[in-house]
Amino acid sequence: MADIETLEAQLQQNRIYETATFGMGCFWGHEAYFGSLPGVMRTRVGFAGGTSPLPSYRCMGDHTETIEIDFDTNLITYEEVLKHFWRNHYPNRDAYKGRQYMSLLLYHSKRQLSIIEQVREEMEAELGEAIETEIKGYDQFTLAEERHQKYYLQRYPRTLEQLADWFPDIASLIDSTFAARLNGFVKGFSNRDALLEEIASWSMSETSRQVFRTRLKTLKW
Repeated sequence: MADIETLEAQLQQNRIYETATFGMGCFWGHEAYFGSLPGVMRTRVGFAGGTSPLPSYRCMGDHTETIEIDFDTNLITYEEVLKHFWRNHYPNRDAYKGRQYMSLLLYHSKRQLSIIEQVREEMEAELGEAIETEIKGYDQFTLAEERHQKYYLQRYPRTLEQLADWFPDIASLIDSTFAARLNGFVKGFSNRDALLEEIASWSMSETSRQVFRTRLKTLKW
């Protein structure tokens, strides 16, 4: 069986990456959603936006549950990422339950801020109301505990046992594109045929693509 690190390295080479960081409620489902999108190569969940030191799930302080993604700008643009962000949660203050689940958008550059301002106007017109997302510069991101990473995939221990040669621990799932897709798949944001079709387009050798396809087809849920 091919080594997953070698396969993922092939899959992720020669890509132009950009990072997006945002909060939009409970991070479990939204990580699965973004992990299902072609062009999103890595996903992780954590805490950001506040000032409290060493936030954790049980002691979050003034931080927010946050998703961070790395995406290939040749396949999905930051503008498209923002539209997915605003179309998939309610970004207004009466929906907040404290800072933990608030609508938060952290920009990584002046270019991202400019795009945010433009897309925000477009989305306000589309949604028909003002957007109250808190928008601020990126400062820090604290990775959440392992049990929160790829949360829905972890609910299938039988499947993880079959993938133990590729993912011997939860930490190894975090930067995996394949794990991100499986997490979206089990949450219902994709299906096997769509994922097989996407794998066929992955920029890597046909032999490597076939390894991914075979592994997907033989997984028992």
